[in-house]
Amino acid sequence: MGENAATKNHHLSHQVFDLSLGAAPPSGSKCFDDDGRLKRTGTVWTASAHIITAVIGSGVLSLAWATAQLGWIAGPTVMFLFSFVTYYTSTLLAACYRSGDPVTGKRNYTYMDAVQSNLGGVKVKVCGLIQYLNLFGVAIGYTIAASISMMAIKRSNCFHESGGKNPCKISSTPYMIMFGVAEILFSQIPDFDQISWLSMVAAVMSFTYSSIGLGLGLAKVAEAGKVRGSLTGISIGVGNVTQTQKIWRSFQALGDIAFAYSYSLILIEIQDTVKSPPSESKTMKKASLISVTVTTLFYMLCGCFGYAAFGDLSPETSSPDSASTTPIGSFDIANAAIVIHLVRRIPSLLPTLIRLNLFRLVWRTIFVIATTVISMLMPFFNDVVGILGAFGFWPLTVYFPVEMYIAQKKIPKWSTRWLCLQILSVACLIISIAAAAGSFAGVVTDLKSYKPFKTSY
Repeated sequence: MGENAATKNHHLSHQVFDLSLGAAPPSGSKCFDDDGRLKRTGTVWTASAHIITAVIGSGVLSLAWATAQLGWIAGPTVMFLFSFVTYYTSTLLAACYRSGDPVTGKRNYTYMDAVQSNLGGVKVKVCGLIQYLNLFGVAIGYTIAASISMMAIKRSNCFHESGGKNPCKISSTPYMIMFGVAEILFSQIPDFDQISWLSMVAAVMSFTYSSIGLGLGLAKVAEAGKVRGSLTGISIGVGNVTQTQKIWRSFQALGDIAFAYSYSLILIEIQDTVKSPPSESKTMKKASLISVTVTTLFYMLCGCFGYAAFGDLSPETSSPDSASTTPIGSFDIANAAIVIHLVRRIPSLLPTLIRLNLFRLVWRTIFVIATTVISMLMPFFNDVVGILGAFGFWPLTVYFPVEMYIAQKKIPKWSTRWLCLQILSVACLIISIAAAAGSFAGVVTDLKSYKPFKTSY
């Protein structure tokens, strides 16, 4: 899901200045936009940068595994299809930034504002519920990913110190508790998401571990002198994979890829930083095309080179299993970058519902404790990511943008355009259901061999 909160920094400049006892600023003002806020200065390039840094994050960790389940034909094809759908629905969502006239209409500052303006009623409540459930799930996924990376550093050092003689079995529970404690402390900082330099650090960390992962994949392919993998993905019998499990894992891979592309929730906020003319929607369409193209290229490289390096044995994440053949410095740097990136994500995502410090302390502490406990009960990163991708892709990336666009443009029911949009929505719903089924099947399978608070890896 999308990943960097850098786009929220523009709220710092979104103070509404009263001009002449609250009157709107004069037309053509050089300092203020039509809504009384400071003149926006964003361009297609700044918007593209915001999207790229928001999208490329922990979702990239599971792409090699997802490609391994689908194979050389279906893997890249599915990534391309998800990128196309994400781009197309982003253009629909961008058209909903202003209500009514695309140039002079009322601005919507957030995704929820757009849903309220275009759909209203019960759909606003449903959208809000989905967003909060998605936030809760993402926090669980981040906790698992961070603990895996901390374990990876510990195991890597243990492995090298013992010369490969020590199996270095480690429990994830202490590391999840450490991460949870850090989250409780950071989550009490008011306006944590508004600290601009933290967003820059997160972007650097994101590209650091992604680039190191890509580089290690390239190096391993070069070392082996061959490209591993097959056209149809993981072979039956490898790792005791049955025909039924292969199907479920292929479905789960769809959810993993969907999660990697999720950024629809922050698109409107990014668009709200863009200057006009040209209209914000035109600029955003170009920015979406540029960013999705760059992201897809990067994802193709990470997923495909990871699969080429490990074949059917592609790890579920930046796995500790590769520590024995990885330079210890680069391996530790990559995993440390993941932890640093994720440790600031949950506090920046948590909503500040009430400014009272006591309420914030209680609410956010309960939230972090709940997500940490669930993470310890089922620390299955790929399964959780697949569920999140399935749960968020159809409603947030496809359904609401399609419905808002239909309402915004007043597209007649049963017209050719309306039918095409509905077919797209239904097709993506089916994909989400399949991805969710595969991911839940993965959880059931993993729970058969996992004992909470006892199993070590």
